[in-house]
Amino acid sequence: MRRFLVTGGAGFIGSAFVRLLLDAIPESEIINLDLLTYAGNLDNLEGLDPARHQFIHGDIAAPETVHQALPDGCEAIVNFAAESHVDRSIADCAEFLRTNIVGTQVLLDAARAKGVKRFVQVSTDEVMGSLAEDDSSYFTEESPFAPNSPYAASKAAAEHLVRAAHHTFGLDAVVTRCGNNYGPRQFPEKFLPLMICNAFNDQSIPVYGDGLNVRDWIYVDDHCRAILAVLEKGKPGAAYNIGARNPRRNIEVAESVLAALGKPKSLLRFVVDRPGHDRRYAIDPSLIESELGWRPQETWESGIQKTIQWYQENSRWIERTRNNEYREYYRKQYGDKGAAS
Repeated sequence: MRRFLVTGGAGFIGSAFVRLLLDAIPESEIINLDLLTYAGNLDNLEGLDPARHQFIHGDIAAPETVHQALPDGCEAIVNFAAESHVDRSIADCAEFLRTNIVGTQVLLDAARAKGVKRFVQVSTDEVMGSLAEDDSSYFTEESPFAPNSPYAASKAAAEHLVRAAHHTFGLDAVVTRCGNNYGPRQFPEKFLPLMICNAFNDQSIPVYGDGLNVRDWIYVDDHCRAILAVLEKGKPGAAYNIGARNPRRNIEVAESVLAALGKPKSLLRFVVDRPGHDRRYAIDPSLIESELGWRPQETWESGIQKTIQWYQENSRWIERTRNNEYREYYRKQYGDKGAAS
């Protein structure tokens, strides 16, 4: 069997990757380490084979927890675990520094100590700051770091630690950077699921500033397929930008959702902009396309349709997530079993 440690695997992107990895590599076994903070949700792992997937409740910034969770003969660590909401980092960045920076270093140390063959750091395009508004430039793997939020700065710091582990200690480490994901099981405070859930109930949809900020959108399963390609074939020490060539203004995204749901634009409500709000992100994925042969499978239209349909069919998930009932689910389902401490 091929053993993997996936951190943050109860979150939106992490759980999608866990499902993909189990499907794509039939001989895989996954240890899933997640602290179950507000965005971690055990409902995201419903239906997984317990013979091949073990969940452990624990903190990546706690060395003893990580060493206990990391199985002997682990082929790779794939690190999704992160505090990731920019607004929360602006309000209080302490947990971002602990999880995103200290936690990453703890994982790197454990990987070296236990002889893990490969380390995959899942990062973000936000480490590269903001692009000009005139569509003349795109993020490449050579773009300089210029993080503009505490969240982005913490992820940039984590990338530097990964690079140092590769350069100094020879750890086989790779980095992926991606833009805005969308799809099933995304925590409802994020922009797109918030819009969908509010629109279902004819509630107003908040849009920052003038709504003209540009983000590069990708369907979550396409992102996960790219990470899997990097895990299997990426060059040691390399970074790969992942994008679906789909930059869109926030107002366009909101209007797409309303149109798909047959809801009026009058639901849109412009609110005071976020401090230091980056204006434009756009990714050039040429390297991963040419070197690893990856391409997105979903268009914006097909991805949005699948996303909306999932939320329409999973009202129970929405209710439980919004009410934080997944914490009680964890206690009932697992109790103290499998909890590393």
